[in-house]
Amino acid sequence: MGRHRPRTGDDWKLLAEACTALLERLPELVDEHLRELHAYEPAYGRIVPYDQHWREAHEALRIGIEMISAPRDSPRRDLEHADELGRRRAEQGMPLELLVHAYRHAGHLVWEALVEDAAAFPARLAVLTQSATMVWQAVDAQADTASEAYRATERELRRRTDEQLQALLDALLQGRCSPEVTSRAAAGLDLPEHGRYAVVVLRHDRREAPEPFHRRVQGAGARFLWRMGADCEIGVVSLAEGIGLDALSELLDGRCPGPGGISPVVTGLAELGRARRLAELALRTSPPDSRQIVRLDRRMAGALVVGQPELAGLLVTDVLGGLLELDPADRAILLETLDVWLECEGSAGRAAARLYCHRNTVFNRLRRLEQLTSRSLSRPRDLTEMTLALDAFRLTASC
Repeated sequence: MGRHRPRTGDDWKLLAEACTALLERLPELVDEHLRELHAYEPAYGRIVPYDQHWREAHEALRIGIEMISAPRDSPRRDLEHADELGRRRAEQGMPLELLVHAYRHAGHLVWEALVEDAAAFPARLAVLTQSATMVWQAVDAQADTASEAYRATERELRRRTDEQLQALLDALLQGRCSPEVTSRAAAGLDLPEHGRYAVVVLRHDRREAPEPFHRRVQGAGARFLWRMGADCEIGVVSLAEGIGLDALSELLDGRCPGPGGISPVVTGLAELGRARRLAELALRTSPPDSRQIVRLDRRMAGALVVGQPELAGLLVTDVLGGLLELDPADRAILLETLDVWLECEGSAGRAAARLYCHRNTVFNRLRRLEQLTSRSLSRPRDLTEMTLALDAFRLTASC
């Protein structure tokens, strides 16, 4: 334990006498120790009940004093006790600096009492002086052991807390939101029970990962909590007043490349299960090669299609039946023309510029589509059916 240890049996005997004499004063030392600790920081008394603190301090001081005169090869009961106490203080929520201060203070108190008692015995005092390094190394080892145990317990408690919070968030996202679960989640996650929320679902194959769950990302009035799903990651977004889906979409586009889906805004933690389902539905409206993060409120037609795959298949067969018999390359040209024409709001000129062809070519392709589908793009009902059929053809393969 140190260089300066008693060299002879007589020295050990004198050291043992000093420790035995000090043990007779142990209750007095414990009283003084706690009195000075509470004067230094009243939090000691708020964290640990006085009677319990007194008993623990009595045991710690007794073991520490006994170890000073114990043989070199004795089991380190002082370190075992320090490990146990460090874990207990972490569970009680005592700050680490107060734990270390208590050990240092106890060491000073014991040393000063030993020196005071030995003042009338020159030989005993000489042995104590010789053993000073050993005593302080023992105090340092006890404080270090207690600190290491404290930190290990703190990490374990944090891990357990994270797991509990993740379980609560999972319950909300799965729609298992009893009043008790909702209340515990609001308190544990520090979220308003009746706030504004959206849910984001991102596929695993995106280029960048969002912040892990235990790192709460905040930006532009949106706070994110992320959870790993079976084949995606799910983000719960708490939205500040005045922050809507436009701002959220912009924020996600800059941080989390898609594909992904965003739910509508819901009001309350109890609605997160429904929001998750709607976000997943929005994600399903993205083609397999898309990198976009899309909003459900801007993909309603596609959501209707992917939400009813059987009806979507019937729609494709009924509306696009003639197209399906064409050569794939020819069919792709006609469907691309329809898609671009719809995006250009029915402008053949703008569609032609996008497709790098003459506007008459656009008209010819659209007329051919009308012939093959037996529908007219000038009739609203027929146009709606063709639009839905186009979405169904492109999306049902990825459902």
